Amino acid sequence: MSRPLGHKVSCARVYWSVDAVTSDMSAILFIKTSSFGDVIHMMPALSDARRALPNAHLAWVVDESYAPLVRLHPAVDEVLPISWRRWRRRLHSPSAWREMLAFSRGLRSRRYDAVVDTQGLIHSACIARLAIGRRHGYDVASIRESLATSLYDVQHAISPNLSAIERNRRLTGAAVGYSPSGAINYGLFRPGQADRRGPAYALLVHATARAEKNWPEASWIEIGQRLSRLGFEIVLPSGSAAEHTQAVRIAAGVRSATAPDSMSLDRVVRLVAGASLVVGVDTGLLHLGVALGVPTVAIFAASNPALTGPRGHVAIEIVASRPGPATADEVIAAVDRVLDRAPSRVSAGRR
Repeated sequence: MSRPLGHKVSCARVYWSVDAVTSDMSAILFIKTSSFGDVIHMMPALSDARRALPNAHLAWVVDESYAPLVRLHPAVDEVLPISWRRWRRRLHSPSAWREMLAFSRGLRSRRYDAVVDTQGLIHSACIARLAIGRRHGYDVASIRESLATSLYDVQHAISPNLSAIERNRRLTGAAVGYSPSGAINYGLFRPGQADRRGPAYALLVHATARAEKNWPEASWIEIGQRLSRLGFEIVLPSGSAAEHTQAVRIAAGVRSATAPDSMSLDRVVRLVAGASLVVGVDTGLLHLGVALGVPTVAIFAASNPALTGPRGHVAIEIVASRPGPATADEVIAAVDRVLDRAPSRVSAGRR
C-alpha cells in the first residue's frame, strides 16, 4: 500500500477484508508501551494481524514491566522491552544512557514494512520515529497528544468515540491493509496457567492508580462477606505497599479472605487465570481477568465504560456510578447475573 508521506487516510477507505491481504508485509512493529490495561486492550489487534498476515514477523515495543505478559501472546514473535520510566529517573546516570543506546540499536537492527504507534503519545511517536519503516498513527482529530502526529508518515482517522480495543484494531488494520472483523481474541489461554484443584476463589481487585476510580472500603468488605457466604474464598491482590495495607484491612473484615504480598507478573497471571470470578474497578487486573476468560464484574466510577469497559465473550457485567458510587447491592446483583451465565464450575461456588 503506497501513499505519499503525510497523507491522511480515513480508516473506511483503507480497509480490505482479511482474506484479501497479500503477504508482501514481512515485518510489522507495534508500539504500545503502557499501561497494564492499555497493553491488554492491544492484544486483540495482534490476534487480527496474525490472522491477516500468518507469515509476518510481528514485534512489539512495550514497557519492561509488561514484557512477560506480552510474551504470552502466541502472535508476537519478538518483544522489545523499553525502560523509559526507569531511564527518566536516572538521566544523570551513564548506565541509563548506555541502556538507551542499546535499545536504539536493537530497534534499528531491522527494517519494518509498517511501524504502528497505537499509543498516540509524544514519547511513543518518538519511538516510532526512531524505528526504520513507514510510521503509522492517529490523525490530529483522533489522538491524545496532537504534536505526535507530526512524527508519523501516515495518519489515520479513527473515531475517538470507539472503545480502546476497537481503536487499536482499526488503526492496525488501516496501517497494514485489512478490515478487522470477528470476535475479540486476546490470544491468552487459561489451560496450563490455572491450577483449579483448590476451592473456588474470587479476586477482589480493589486498587487502582487513580484515586477517583476507587470504590469505598466498606463496600469491598460487604461484597467480600457476601461472596464468602456464597462459598468463595476471597483473594485481594495488590501492587504497592499502600494497596497491600488496604487489602489487609479489607481481608480482616471478611471470612476466608487473604491479602497476598506483591508478586511477579507471571504469578499474577496464574493467580488471575485460576480465579472463578473477578470483581474489580477499572484497572489492569480486571481487564486481565476478561482476557483470560474469567467471569467478571466491573465497577466504573470515574472512567467511561463505553471507551475502556471490558469486552469479550465471557460473562461480563458493568456497574457504573451515577452521581454517587455504585452500591454493594447493585454489585452483588451483577455478580448473581454473571454466575447465572457462567459455566457450572463457577456456579459450584454458590452453596
